[in-house]
Amino acid sequence: MTGSVGTGARVMGAASETTKHVTLELGGKSPILVFADADLDAAVSGAILGNFYSTGQICSNGTRVFVDRSVRAAFVEKLAARSKEIRLGNPMDPETHLGPLVSKAQYDKVLKYMDLGRQEGATIACGGGAASVAGFESGWFVEPTVFTDVSDDMRIASEEIFGPVMCVLDFATEEEAIARANATDFGLAAGIYTRDLSRGHRVAARVQAGTVWVNAYNLTPVEMPFGGVKRSGIGRENGREALSHYSQVKSVYVATGPEEAPY
Repeated sequence: MTGSVGTGARVMGAASETTKHVTLELGGKSPILVFADADLDAAVSGAILGNFYSTGQICSNGTRVFVDRSVRAAFVEKLAARSKEIRLGNPMDPETHLGPLVSKAQYDKVLKYMDLGRQEGATIACGGGAASVAGFESGWFVEPTVFTDVSDDMRIASEEIFGPVMCVLDFATEEEAIARANATDFGLAAGIYTRDLSRGHRVAARVQAGTVWVNAYNLTPVEMPFGGVKRSGIGRENGREALSHYSQVKSVYVATGPEEAPY
């Protein structure tokens, strides 16, 4: 089952009555960590894929982008410039980058979070509202939005929005970045951008997430198990792990000689 944490809990409760296996792929508020030595162009690409892919309606999206303070300004400048070039339009058109949201209810929810971000004191680097697309004036389009000056306690940084809304935060040390990345009830995915592969492996081992990408984001080949930890779910989709989750081991012991009783 793929869906919200609340729905997943109800499905798990119902399955428990007959001890059925369940795979729950639930919500997320995944972090992307961009270190000072990262290829910033690649990191910006990852942040865009991790936030605006499918108009932000992807559970694994890395909506909390933590950037080393020394490169934050350069990162935001590149990110805003590229985000402003995103083409909104008919999702059936190959030239379109960003389509509409799935429903009026979701459209209203995303706009509400954009307003909430302003009220909480975050700064809008780009976007921040509804969008009008020629020929689709009544469509549920919103602008790809980047918030900066975001703190961890803001609702836009802690609650799953499920729309094209990115929060950029900064950090000073590796320890701080890991601690803040893990400071969430979710644990679906994470991204790490660094040229130091030793750091990449070290941070990947400590980040609490079911899937971690190093110098990439939101790539899910079918052979790669996918799923979360903490309130992001249990079990795995794809690969051998998915088959194993729905299989049970049968143990068979065959004696090849007489068995002597001890009494």
